[in-house]
Amino acid sequence: MKPRFVQSMLQFGAAADKTPAVKALAPADKITMPAAAATPAPPADKITMPAADNVAAEADSTEAETKAHLEKHVKQLSQEAKEANDMLQVYHKHWEDYSKGITFLNRLYTFLNTTKVTEDNDKGEAMKDIGELGLDIWKNDLIDPLVNKGNLIKSLLSTIKNDHCNEDTNQNVIYSIVNSFVHVEKYKKFPLKYYQEKFEEPFLSTTGISKGTYKQEASKLLQECTVSQYMGKVVQRLIEEEKRCRKYLHESSHEKVMKECREKMVADTKDVILGECQSIIRQERRDDIANMYILLTAINQGVPCMVQELQAHIKDEGLRAISNLSQENMPTNFVESVLEVYDKFAKLINTILNGDRLFFGALDKALTLVVNHKEDNTMCKSPELLAKYSDGLLKKSAKGTSESEVDDKLNSLITVFKYIDDKDVFQKFYTRMLAKRLIHDLSLSMDSEESMINKLKAVCGFEFTSKLHRMYTDMTVSADHNASFTDYKNKKGEQLGISFQIYVLQAGAWPLTHVPSKLSVPLELEKSVQMFELFYNERYSGRKLTWLHNLCSGDVKINYLSKPYVATVTTYQMAVLLAFNNSKTVPYKELLANTEMNEKELQKTIVSLLQIKLLNHHSQKEEIEDKSTFSLNMDFSSKRTKFKITISMQKDTPQEVEQTRNAIDEDRKMYLQAAIVRIMKTRKVLRHNALIQEVINQAKARFNPNVSMIKKCIEVLIDKEYLERSQNSTDEYSYMA
Repeated sequence: MKPRFVQSMLQFGAAADKTPAVKALAPADKITMPAAAATPAPPADKITMPAADNVAAEADSTEAETKAHLEKHVKQLSQEAKEANDMLQVYHKHWEDYSKGITFLNRLYTFLNTTKVTEDNDKGEAMKDIGELGLDIWKNDLIDPLVNKGNLIKSLLSTIKNDHCNEDTNQNVIYSIVNSFVHVEKYKKFPLKYYQEKFEEPFLSTTGISKGTYKQEASKLLQECTVSQYMGKVVQRLIEEEKRCRKYLHESSHEKVMKECREKMVADTKDVILGECQSIIRQERRDDIANMYILLTAINQGVPCMVQELQAHIKDEGLRAISNLSQENMPTNFVESVLEVYDKFAKLINTILNGDRLFFGALDKALTLVVNHKEDNTMCKSPELLAKYSDGLLKKSAKGTSESEVDDKLNSLITVFKYIDDKDVFQKFYTRMLAKRLIHDLSLSMDSEESMINKLKAVCGFEFTSKLHRMYTDMTVSADHNASFTDYKNKKGEQLGISFQIYVLQAGAWPLTHVPSKLSVPLELEKSVQMFELFYNERYSGRKLTWLHNLCSGDVKINYLSKPYVATVTTYQMAVLLAFNNSKTVPYKELLANTEMNEKELQKTIVSLLQIKLLNHHSQKEEIEDKSTFSLNMDFSSKRTKFKITISMQKDTPQEVEQTRNAIDEDRKMYLQAAIVRIMKTRKVLRHNALIQEVINQAKARFNPNVSMIKKCIEVLIDKEYLERSQNSTDEYSYMA
């Protein structure tokens, strides 16, 4: 292969932009070879191959001539670059031509690369592909001289600095030259080493990055701008620097440059930025918050300060929102206030702070403090308010609200519920309210009730909602009981004369153990009660029915007036009213004897009937006394023909609320004792502090246990001989099997 053909290939590389490579060779059917002589070709069996030594010698000669021509050509280009007014532009043009020409030349020398080079390398002789040889020559004969004795790097860095200062520069030229430092080493084991030594190190150390360009710019901006303006300009600078890196630097240098920029313009000025953090977050300046987040995420230990400030701000906003709530409709106002704060800051975090989990963690911590806030060491009211809010949603009284809207509000309620520490308090109040809704048929829909129970189960687990599920199931089973009881009556041929519906409830699931007073069932109801007991005992032997008359209700038809009325009353009220079937006037003592109610409950029942003026009170005193007599009000009238007088009986009384809270304390003691026994049964021996900590860890899913209560429970278990203090240490407990 003659050097003149090598020269033509290099020239072809220069013209490659105009002439496609496919046109460099003629079609195969037109290739002709010059005839050496007119002698015909020898027969096939007489064809001879040139000797291997001759082929090797020819290959060596070709390589030597090619190398010499390339060296001469590159030195000529080097001289042109040195003498040029615009060294970078000339270098760029020559490199573009040369790199393409070497690529084509390497393809042309495919046979030499795959045979001769492989053979020599097998013999232990260093031999390069033509492509590698050509790039080495460019590196040694052009780049090194221009770097060592010329101004190539200096000019290149100066141009980059001009671009950094937003002056007009040809970024394609910069990229081409920088890329050549990488490309000439592409055949090497460490292709970036030459680029890093010749360009990257000088670039990072002398272009002003480490010598003050970013630092000077930061100092100047701080003098001229406010912190808000400074952050905006630095964010813009970071964006511009990243774009420049991608335009003319190798990707391995991107992070190094950006790190230096962030270090000088953000990390070194972090204290100044954080000095404005509190006011920016308190004033909720969204653009400044976004810029601050972008800057602080780029450095170590920048975001935590911002997280703390946001958490403090959310806490203050939340406490302000729930303070001074009016007593009227307080549960709704409380929940909606918390949700308003949650929605506001969740939206801010998602849109401004990129949904960062650290800030969502701050939101959760802040709202946990808000929801569980206590004033003057009083009991936290949030669980009770949340239970009342859910009760309002799930009652029939929630008029104009569709089931889908109720479900959306229940989902929002669960958002607040997750922040409650004392979930057992919510559970206790919710259970009582659910019981009243189910028994008095006040539920908006059974589907909504089941949906709420399932939502609580998803948050707290099956154990938390097991009783609620049993209560819900009892209502379904009771419907089956009533259907079976109807069949039973029909088979017996018995007619009760009244519509009689029973709820059979499991004693362990329902919070209904308190019966305020016994009652002598009126004669009108006695047959129904006895017959149902007979039916139930035949069907379920060994079970005992306890009648909860205080929770029963029924409809009484008033026939003694000119206009018929139907009143929905409690069983106690029914017993009093039925006493007037045989007499228009009944003494108090007779009512007391016939109903067998205790005086407190009887007087409470009579008062409820006097208040709606169904009865008249005949006595010299307003208070009910032994000599009091009562008569039916013959002038009674009402706008409604059907009305209820059980509403006051269904509301939670202060006594019931107090009983609920006392029951919570008792339940907590039992829960803690059970937890201590479980732990000690597993560990056998445990120190006091370790036991306290493990009990707290187990209980915190339901409530935050008081350490003094845990200590009392330990003492109770020692008295009950479940535990004993170790003989070797008074600070250690042993489990007694």
